[in-house]
Amino acid sequence: MSIKAIQLLKNFKTRFDPSLQNYFEEKIHQAGKIDSTTKEAIEMIRDYTLAGGKRIRPAFLYYSYLATGGKNYREIFKISMGSELLHSFALIHDDIIDKDPVRHGRDTIHEEYKKNANKYNHKKDKTHFGNSMAIISGDMASSMARDIIFNTNFKDDVKLKFLKKLENIIFSTCSGEILDITMSYQDKTTEKQILKMYEMKTAFYTFEGPINLGCILAEADKSYLDLFYKFALPLGKAFQIKDDILGIFGNEKEIGKTVGSDITEGKKTLLVLKALEKGNGKQKRFIKKCLNNKNISKKEIEEFRKVIRETGSLEYSEKLAKSFAEEALIALTKINFKNKEAKEFFTGIVNYIIDRKV
Repeated sequence: MSIKAIQLLKNFKTRFDPSLQNYFEEKIHQAGKIDSTTKEAIEMIRDYTLAGGKRIRPAFLYYSYLATGGKNYREIFKISMGSELLHSFALIHDDIIDKDPVRHGRDTIHEEYKKNANKYNHKKDKTHFGNSMAIISGDMASSMARDIIFNTNFKDDVKLKFLKKLENIIFSTCSGEILDITMSYQDKTTEKQILKMYEMKTAFYTFEGPINLGCILAEADKSYLDLFYKFALPLGKAFQIKDDILGIFGNEKEIGKTVGSDITEGKKTLLVLKALEKGNGKQKRFIKKCLNNKNISKKEIEEFRKVIRETGSLEYSEKLAKSFAEEALIALTKINFKNKEAKEFFTGIVNYIIDRKV
């Protein structure tokens, strides 16, 4: 079943990306009439957005709309593009926070601007320039997302509900980001805190939010929102645990970002927490030495992986992710799908998330 879901996701992306490309070209043409630097910024957002990504969030919005009886295929596809631009807005800012130089196998926007800073002024702070321009670029992506949403032909009261939910998602995601940042500075963190952060930063943002938005646009009964909520929250936690695992054990070329960046940024993931709980003195000291080490070597990353395995942290995290996925599948059986393809997508995507390598 996961194979079918992967194919549906790929098919969605194949249709989705050219439409998003066309939208960017329109905005680039408009920006060219204003200023060359504005035009350049939108070109960067375009290249950044289209460089990679599985389009999971717009796909969830699209398929939840179909699942609950929505029929306006053209407009739901269009508004899904808005959700992807909001994702770019969040990622551009997140890259600055995490100091990530690479996303989807290419320079992040703040890094690209940093490298190009000399063409404006070779004496001034390049890092500050890169970060400043990236923050504004992220804000522009957010503005373009709302531009798309406002220009769909859904009823005004439905769009208002959509926008209210959207602001709720953004607020929750920011709260999760705050937790993530503050926990990286704390000496002690609990599993409960980490799972709460996973809910707020990932489950609501990637799963519950887009699904809820699709249901709102289909004017679905509240019972659907409640049932999908019980599906989305455990799935979001499973997804984030798996993402943390890939962040340490994944292949850099496949995942499109720097492996080990969570270590250098001192992220308090479930993997780190359990290794610190279960490790011996030597292992604990090594983990603490690696966290926040900006100059960590490949050899140290490999040793870090070894400690995560030996302490049982990897096994614990994988089992917990699987149990959350099973919880999501049980919740899914209680949903009355009004579209066969949507049912295939939702059922298969759970297994895809657990089995994914990227």
